[in-house]
Amino acid sequence: MHILNVLAPVFLLIAVGVWLQRSRFVSPNFLQEANRVTYWLGLPALLFTQLAGSFQDVGGARLMLGVMLAATGLTVLAGYAVAALLRVPGAVTGTFVQGGFRGNLAFVGLPIIYALPDGPLAWGVSTRTAAVLTLAPMLVVYNVAGVGVLLLSQHSLGWRMLAPLARQLATTPPLLATVAGLIFALAGWTLPAALDQTCRALGEMALPLGLLGVGGSLVTVRLGGHWRLPLTCALVKTLVSPLLGWAVGHALGLGGPELKIVMIFMACPSAVISYTMALELKGDAPLASGAIVLSVLTSLATLAVIVGAA
Repeated sequence: MHILNVLAPVFLLIAVGVWLQRSRFVSPNFLQEANRVTYWLGLPALLFTQLAGSFQDVGGARLMLGVMLAATGLTVLAGYAVAALLRVPGAVTGTFVQGGFRGNLAFVGLPIIYALPDGPLAWGVSTRTAAVLTLAPMLVVYNVAGVGVLLLSQHSLGWRMLAPLARQLATTPPLLATVAGLIFALAGWTLPAALDQTCRALGEMALPLGLLGVGGSLVTVRLGGHWRLPLTCALVKTLVSPLLGWAVGHALGLGGPELKIVMIFMACPSAVISYTMALELKGDAPLASGAIVLSVLTSLATLAVIVGAA
């Protein structure tokens, strides 16, 4: 029952987003516009308020972040290894690898963690705060690594990679909010009460609205008969990735609620933005979209095991 109570609200909201888009209960562009609001306002507000108020307690999150970074690096290597075994064409490899490591931490991982009991961890902060402190740097890593693997698959290694990478980083609102939150925390500044409450209200809308947007985006995917490679990519993301997170976490001495947070993040389905990135950087769009849809389905089983574990 505990597993159902944690996971059902997340995936039911995704299903509601699918229904809203497919039934045309809302206009075709509504969920797309709602996703823009979430991406540009809701999620940045959530990250900013959490970081500005708690970054001084970041010390305990270093091990969690270290485990995620190491496990993500191993997942990237695993993605390249699987792509080589399957003889994936070079230009498609970047899309395959990105779909295998880039998880939807903000719009799937955070809502699941927010549905868990928000008790204090050993180093003094709450479960939710620890999750945000781990997530924020990973957004930077995902953006840099995502652009990198897509460009490398086109044999574009060199100075020409810097311009699209810098452009992507400079136009990513959650990253800008992360930097702003860190500056506020390190400088010891505080927002006026009215502005702080406004940001918190915006942040509270981010997760449910983001899940509706994820559901709406799935409606546009056309998988057709090409499912084997997207399914393999989805299994790398939702099975291999959390297993590597578990192995690295145990090797580095991470346990308890902290390890569960990391494993939930590692088991999240492929990020919807990976499809956008594949389009912009001339990757394989059908593979990217197929991996997103199938990873949503395969992540259900993995996340159920992780949430239900003691």
